[in-house]
Amino acid sequence: MCKFCSKKLNLHYRDADTLRRFITERGKILPRRITGTCPKHQRRLAVAIKQARTLALLPYVEK
Repeated sequence: MCKFCSKKLNLHYRDADTLRRFITERGKILPRRITGTCPKHQRRLAVAIKQARTLALLPYVEK
């Protein structure tokens, strides 16, 4: 069950706390089979994480 579909949540690149749950401690985006998101929201999630990284809201790599 997709968390975003069931709770009607919006994905936004400025919500770094929500996006942090979908990346590993090494900075990789978790796959859909692990997160449980639907394909539509997984694509939007990847775009939002990449935008947040560009604006330095999320790190590319954890040290």
